[in-house]
Amino acid sequence: MGAAVGGVILDESVLLAPQHDDDLHANSSVQSGAESLLRKLRHSKIRVGISYGLDLSDHKVSLLKRMATLYSYDCFILNASSLDDAQNEIFLAWGDIGGSILYLVSDKKKEVFPKLSNCGWLVVVLRSLGQESADGGSACEYSSMVYINKLEELPLTVCHLNRKALRNTAATVGYVMKPSREEDFAKRGAFPLYPTQNGSSNLSERVAYTRGMRELQRYMEHQPDCCVIDPFNNIYPVVDRLKIQEILLGLENLNTEGHCTIRAPHFLKVDNFHEHDLVQRLSEAKLSLPSIVKPQVACGVANAHTMAIVFRTEDFKDLSVPLPAVVQEYVDHSSTLYKFYVLGEKVFYAVKKSTPNADILMKLSESNGLKPLVFDSLKSLPTGGEDQHRGDSNCSKATNHCIDLELVTDAANWLMRMLDLTIFGFDVVIQECTGDHVIVDVNYLPSFKEVPDDIAIPAFWSAIKKKFESRKSK
Repeated sequence: MGAAVGGVILDESVLLAPQHDDDLHANSSVQSGAESLLRKLRHSKIRVGISYGLDLSDHKVSLLKRMATLYSYDCFILNASSLDDAQNEIFLAWGDIGGSILYLVSDKKKEVFPKLSNCGWLVVVLRSLGQESADGGSACEYSSMVYINKLEELPLTVCHLNRKALRNTAATVGYVMKPSREEDFAKRGAFPLYPTQNGSSNLSERVAYTRGMRELQRYMEHQPDCCVIDPFNNIYPVVDRLKIQEILLGLENLNTEGHCTIRAPHFLKVDNFHEHDLVQRLSEAKLSLPSIVKPQVACGVANAHTMAIVFRTEDFKDLSVPLPAVVQEYVDHSSTLYKFYVLGEKVFYAVKKSTPNADILMKLSESNGLKPLVFDSLKSLPTGGEDQHRGDSNCSKATNHCIDLELVTDAANWLMRMLDLTIFGFDVVIQECTGDHVIVDVNYLPSFKEVPDDIAIPAFWSAIKKKFESRKSK
């Protein structure tokens, strides 16, 4: 097979949508899936180029060059008669890329196939609509070429070819996340296509995953050779705010006399804001006002991040937070939040500005008749003034309480064992007056964007590699 794929050239035939004879003067458009592919390849750590023939119209050439400029790709003139010249131009532009060149072309350009098959490149052919094979659309090898049915199949095809080149010594890591998170991780080099060197609950009764996630779950159940880094059952407690609160109650076992206390916030599950004994239940749960109200489901559904800070018990009945919900203790913490990130055995943290103390929140709400402050935690938070924020300090100027990194690291390791997760994060606030360290939120696969890339990305891959090797050995 030779070396792994180090560069990809996309022929114009796979990027530009085909036009009918009566559309010759119409504006060119891109193929379905082309822009998504261009974005994925942009941060893949392999060289990428776009090729076109001399017979292409000026308008189409201009469109291809704009795409190349947008994604920082190279452009090459290439057709059957100029293949040798194109190879020299590519070598001058790319030099030694440390791998093979993969050329993606449409099956409508069969005239270039004979020369392509003899140039030493890996040739991947995109089948035209209606020409899909009977194998359900998966890439398959025929002669010296590989055939795919959709542009979206190319990244996995590259991984397949690289694994074959390396005699299956490399692991292919799959992921599912929203496009914005995928883009963020990709920009930081977390999803290379070129091989990288690196030093039990019943879910259906609790959290309902989206259709796409359920399909992924079914797929993995039928793939015995698929190594899942963090199984669904392990992730489940993190997406159920009630379950994670119950788990956090076990933090009390880490506390020792004479040292800081680390704990969960007080909480109460509510199925109906009109419950006649709600006030009594809040009192029994050691909850006073203001309290913060969160949906029980933490992600994957609409309004999962719609929250409210409630100042009066009578305002619960008209609350717009989705049910079932979790009413959680609001901890005065000098408007400072400590975000902790766990990547395998490594723990990182950053200091962030947060919501102000209760007295300031009440002043903010007084102009609105003390009505609940409703917000989307992913978009905006009620924030305090600069006089409350401690910036990057590890201590509170008001109370002189410092973050106990040893204690929180112990809590991180305890959570890692309890959840059996490889990559997760949690938020800690220090309660004024008491100095209690309170874990107010736990989330799966955080962005850890506050950690420098040269530290975070190696730790990210090292964590995955170690978990893979551990599962493989079993």
